[in-house]
Amino acid sequence: MDERILVSPSDLLGDGVFETLHLRPSGPWLLPEHLDRLARSAALLDLPPPPPIDLGGLEAGRTGVMRIVYTRNLLHVSVSEISEQVLRERRDGVRVLSADLGVSVGRRPPWSLSAAKSLSYASNFAARRWAARQQADDVIWTSLEGYVLEAPTSSVVWLSGDTLCTVPPAEAGILDGITAGHLLSVAGSVGLQSAFRMITLPELAAADAMWLASSVRGLAEVTSLDGVPRGRSPWTPRLLSLLGF
Repeated sequence: MDERILVSPSDLLGDGVFETLHLRPSGPWLLPEHLDRLARSAALLDLPPPPPIDLGGLEAGRTGVMRIVYTRNLLHVSVSEISEQVLRERRDGVRVLSADLGVSVGRRPPWSLSAAKSLSYASNFAARRWAARQQADDVIWTSLEGYVLEAPTSSVVWLSGDTLCTVPPAEAGILDGITAGHLLSVAGSVGLQSAFRMITLPELAAADAMWLASSVRGLAEVTSLDGVPRGRSPWTPRLLSLLGF
């Protein structure tokens, strides 16, 4: 039997980091912010700083998904089409279930990579498959104390009155959401306040509107939470437009 491994051990074990960007006709959206996070993630894995990325091969005027993968052995940039599922969730919203992640806020182990966008995404995808088996689309993870954390591949954003909010990543010990952070930074241009807040699941359920925010999906409005339907918010198209979608 041939037991040769065709990929390096570091790549095979997910010992690397990545970024996913929305490629627009003007270029990769929020590229500096994504490269900064790539470098921060790499540092958490004791990887050397990522080398400069050559974007000269990108097709001008193209829309799609750009992925940057960086491991101890390679730096790879690829471009693909945006899936119909992503477009549908942006348009129609998502049905979401909550699930206890089994961690305490502020009590993660010192080797935790929860603040890094690492290649170890098996549990993230497993969570979404679990949601699909329950006739839902996605999951919002909560802490043992009942605080909302994040979704497997996105940040949680909600509207309470005239304040647009998301979870503070450092306090919650989660990934710093670039799309959510950018949205809050420009919320004032449409008359909204912005805030980083810890929130419990019942408090989130009482919010005026909620979304899952990610780079390619933009915003996917939560249309049901734990089986309870939610009305569509008039803010969804306004905020998507604000993000350039």
